[in-house]
Amino acid sequence: MLSLRNIARSAPRAARFTKAIRPQASLFRQTAAFQPVWSQAAPKLTASFHMSAVRREQSSNEELVAKIQSEISMEEDMKEDDDLSANIKEYLENSPFEIEDKAGNQEVVLSRTFGDEKIRITFTTADLNNDVNPEDGLEDQAMYDDADMEVQSGGANTKGAVTQGTTKDGNIRVAPEDREELDDEYEGEGDLEQGFPAHASIRIERPGKGALAIEATAQDGDFLIEDLYYFPDAELADPQTAEKDWARRTLYTGPPFNNLDEDLQILLEKYLEERGINTRLALFIPDYIDHKEQKEYIRWLNNVKNFVA
Repeated sequence: MLSLRNIARSAPRAARFTKAIRPQASLFRQTAAFQPVWSQAAPKLTASFHMSAVRREQSSNEELVAKIQSEISMEEDMKEDDDLSANIKEYLENSPFEIEDKAGNQEVVLSRTFGDEKIRITFTTADLNNDVNPEDGLEDQAMYDDADMEVQSGGANTKGAVTQGTTKDGNIRVAPEDREELDDEYEGEGDLEQGFPAHASIRIERPGKGALAIEATAQDGDFLIEDLYYFPDAELADPQTAEKDWARRTLYTGPPFNNLDEDLQILLEKYLEERGINTRLALFIPDYIDHKEQKEYIRWLNNVKNFVA
């Protein structure tokens, strides 16, 4: 769901600056060689003040501040009436996850407990600013559509066979009846088709048993699981020191998720769904990234304006 304001920000500027051409004053000035001695003026001892440079600097700052304020006003006008959209509010009110959103940080963290497990999901606004080629997305979608036509022979690969199926790439699929329900709750099917890929880092820890680290992408209500790692020491899942990072690199943490048996992929996906890593979360993450990025952009504009003013 790429917002229109990103297009507005990247629009080319029409204004151009040109230098004024001044006549060479030396052509109209007599040289000292042809001036009589008695006509040469005595040197002036008074100090000269150049106010034009100061005025130009003040004018430049005022123009910059005015432009930044214009951007702030535009962003404020584009904001929804409420601070949070209905989709985001609905999820936060009914989700088992607690959200950690620090002002000025680009990362957002969702956390919860599930039995003796500690679950932590991290995503970032940087995914919204990544350049995405719409034509690439159309080509990828066509490729996946062709793949779906080939594998829908029955079992878990058939879209209507189970509530949550999977593709060869580990993409959690939603059954048609469930997708229709989600369409109504998330403002229509058009929103689901226009999502942008948002990376999510998932960590599941158990006391004395280490941690699972899952790297996935949320898009259009689906989770595409890319890698699933196991670490005997939970601190290795997110190493904070060089020693821990080196120890992590020497471990065998598992094969690429797509190389696993398809039935095993399905069971692992259901394992994540039981812990709330499901379609609703895949819809929430891009929505919240869009909200968070706009909020941080306005904060950044105000900070820059205060600095240069």
